[in-house]
Amino acid sequence: MSETGDRAVARVDSKAIERNCKLLASKLEGRTQLCAVVKADGYGHGATAAARAALDGGATTLAVAAAAEAEALRPSFPEVAILVLGALTGDELRRALAAGAEVTVWRERFRALVSSAAESAGTPARVHVKHDSGMGRLGEPDPEAVLELVQACAEDPNIELGGFCTHFATADEEDPGFMEQQLGRFEPLVETVRAEHSGVTVHAANSAATLREPRTHFDMVRCGIAIYGMDPFQSDPAEQGLEPALALCSYVADVKRFAQGTSAGYGRSWRAERDTWVGVLPIGYGDGVRRGLSNNAEVLIGGDRYPVVGTVSMDNLTVDLGPETEIESGAPAVLIGRQGEEEILAEDWARSLETINYEVTCGISSRVPRVPAE
Repeated sequence: MSETGDRAVARVDSKAIERNCKLLASKLEGRTQLCAVVKADGYGHGATAAARAALDGGATTLAVAAAAEAEALRPSFPEVAILVLGALTGDELRRALAAGAEVTVWRERFRALVSSAAESAGTPARVHVKHDSGMGRLGEPDPEAVLELVQACAEDPNIELGGFCTHFATADEEDPGFMEQQLGRFEPLVETVRAEHSGVTVHAANSAATLREPRTHFDMVRCGIAIYGMDPFQSDPAEQGLEPALALCSYVADVKRFAQGTSAGYGRSWRAERDTWVGVLPIGYGDGVRRGLSNNAEVLIGGDRYPVVGTVSMDNLTVDLGPETEIESGAPAVLIGRQGEEEILAEDWARSLETINYEVTCGISSRVPRVPAE
């Protein structure tokens, strides 16, 4: 079993998150602030610990997607601004406001709902009006309509206009063309909003935009993936000066001799090409090691790389240790992270799975304990 006594564990380096935030904050000029996005349990890293580290690193605001996430954070951060970015039902809205969270508005009917809920609660609701400049999800796309919505929020005694925002669809792509189009739609609206409503916080940049284009920074940037030390451009975090904060670890539960032709796992998707040793790790897709990594990934054991062989099952996977091995049962194994001189990145898994690093860490399941890195 692993050093923590668990079959699998995610070790999270809060100091790495803190350093990543300091790096991101150093790229901001003037009074531009850093908002740390800690939705989805801190992208799988643990929301509360990630939030604390981000604040220590210079973040001033936290952002989440759901009311329950704001509720969970509020007891630990009673004085910190928490912004709910996502859609809310009436019940969720009331929970978010009760938690002292700021909420996002993009339609008049939701603005009216916020106003009514705030009036009932006896406390004005702080809102951020969202313009859909090209993402095509939540947000008001019509320039006149979004300015009317801003004005309605500003005139409502139950609402405090806190922010004006948008979100980029292609900031992580090599071609800057569409991001420039989005900026071209958003910037004139920003001028109008600032002229008519002083003190409103304007924000647009995600991690990729923060790193590549200072014009997107405005009054605040919203960084998610980068604060966890993953590359928003899906390459190598080190190229951006970022440090991965999460290591996914298990151990070798058994080592067994395989004769040539012996198979491992469901469906016999792999058979030994020669006599070899096979290690069994008690971790699988129930823990977040996706089935698509079957015969398609590596594991670090004893500082060396070994291929995952056979079909990844819910609770176990197998690795080919080679014809001769000194590895014994109980040996620590690293699936994401560094061991010795070798490192496996979330980006490596993402390439194998034809997905993105966000999905990799968010997919590490709740039965894997998150513990502080040593």
